Amino acid sequence: MSYYDIDSILTDGQKLPCTFELEVPGLGILEGNPGDNIKAGTRMDLPLWLGKMLSIGTRLGTSRLVNLDLPPALSERVLNALKADPRTVDLRAQAPHFYNLSEQILELFEEEEMVEILENTFKKRAAEIADHAHNPKGVLGGGVEFLRGLDETERQLFRVAHDSAKETRIWAGEAKKTGMTK
Repeated sequence: MSYYDIDSILTDGQKLPCTFELEVPGLGILEGNPGDNIKAGTRMDLPLWLGKMLSIGTRLGTSRLVNLDLPPALSERVLNALKADPRTVDLRAQAPHFYNLSEQILELFEEEEMVEILENTFKKRAAEIADHAHNPKGVLGGGVEFLRGLDETERQLFRVAHDSAKETRIWAGEAKKTGMTK
């Protein structure tokens, strides 16, 4: 992703639950108390970019400043729902950039089962998205709720699939008019 990619910027702004492992002097502004210290054991939601930066000590072998937790969008409850039927989960309600957030989280946590669940989720939902994109009449029925729950990656996929289906219909219509098909 590019430095100027708006989806990356918005993903980095997603809140991530963190627990401070050390007391931090003068960082009380994060809690709304300028000049105060943040005590060890304090839990708060920080933007993903800040949480990653404050947890970097873990990877460098020094004592870490914060311990990162999984965001609610990737909680056990959500993952169980995705295992049961990924098409019924409103991913947009979990996180508008669900897959981008998941990618960032998987860089921080080694969760093999989560990788499998998310791959399966994307495959099943992509098939459903393609079906709705190629069959616009189906969208008028029960597909409206499903389409409202698409995250930004899925919305882009829907647009591409819809536009390609539309262009194919136009091409096929022009081919019939010119007699290029039999």
